[in-house]
Amino acid sequence: MSDLRGPAPYDALLLLSFGGPEGPDDVVPFLANVTRGRGIPEERLKEVGKHYFLFGGVSPINAQNRALLDALRKDFADHGLELPVYWGNRNWAPYLTDTLREMITDGHRRIAVLATSAYASYSGCRQYRENLAESLSALEVEGLPVPRVDKLRHYFNHPGFVRPMVDGVLASLADLPEDVRAGAHLAFTTHSIPTAAADTSGPVETHGDGGSYVAEHLDVARLITEAVREETGVDHPWQLVYQSRSGAPHIPWLEPDICDHLETLHADGVPAVVMAPIGFVSDHMEVLYDLDTEATAKAAELGLPVRRSATVGADPRFAAAVRDLLLERAAVEQERPVTPCALGSLGPSHDLCPVGCCPARALKPAAAGADSPF
Repeated sequence: MSDLRGPAPYDALLLLSFGGPEGPDDVVPFLANVTRGRGIPEERLKEVGKHYFLFGGVSPINAQNRALLDALRKDFADHGLELPVYWGNRNWAPYLTDTLREMITDGHRRIAVLATSAYASYSGCRQYRENLAESLSALEVEGLPVPRVDKLRHYFNHPGFVRPMVDGVLASLADLPEDVRAGAHLAFTTHSIPTAAADTSGPVETHGDGGSYVAEHLDVARLITEAVREETGVDHPWQLVYQSRSGAPHIPWLEPDICDHLETLHADGVPAVVMAPIGFVSDHMEVLYDLDTEATAKAAELGLPVRRSATVGADPRFAAAVRDLLLERAAVEQERPVTPCALGSLGPSHDLCPVGCCPARALKPAAAGADSPF
């Protein structure tokens, strides 16, 4: 990157995430937060929450966010970046509104925001922006000064995000039995979403045919496959597949599902598979249950050797990438030249979400965008 002089005008970084239960008593209230406004009865929430109860009612996501916080703070300190890092969640403590209130009380008025979602989609971007706007509006009603918040750009193709995933796939391939390793297929997985939401993901000019959501994942999958080929000399076949569908059966969602894909590969005589969860920043519940439990059980049933590669988590290279994104955006706000860091064919994502980007069916005010009230 070009000469970057510091984080000004930003005086704090907010790590913004989904949240998760941290004990059995938290599961149903957490799911009630996630499904707020849908009128889902408590008994149904208990059924939905069975995945969490299998793990003692604890989602790993909060612990992983604490680890990422530590990694960010260490990276910032090691590089002389005196910027406090806070953490707030959409659906569980520490709640976003409470964290923003704390930040305002601490005197912060210009806040950079990193969401723990690397790709463009309603649930991965605009919904977080709506959460920010809702919290800021509530704090304004309390009489507090409303800070300006700027969401850092999507980082799906930043080398600090991509390279740890490359290493994870290489390690998983190396862990396969030698006699099936060369013929292994790569199954790149991400969260399935309704096809209508995928088609309208990203800026308006990218809408249709899966929108930015699918295009960005495909670009990352190609980057990882090419890097693996360069390092191993083997060109592994690959496909982008999906997991964690939760919608009504009559609504089309992105396919194929990972378990269906494993059955197809086995029927085709594929000797082994590496499942690479490129759509997830860390090993939270969708990874632990849908891949490590459900998909792995399906593979065992088929007699198909599988390995699941690591997510990025709190890798120091990812922490360095966040610092890079922060200083890059600071340079933009300083009106200084900067060369954004991005791999692949799509280039760096936009700094400011344009009008019509990742819309919901019922639009709400959203912060940190071209049409934002804050």
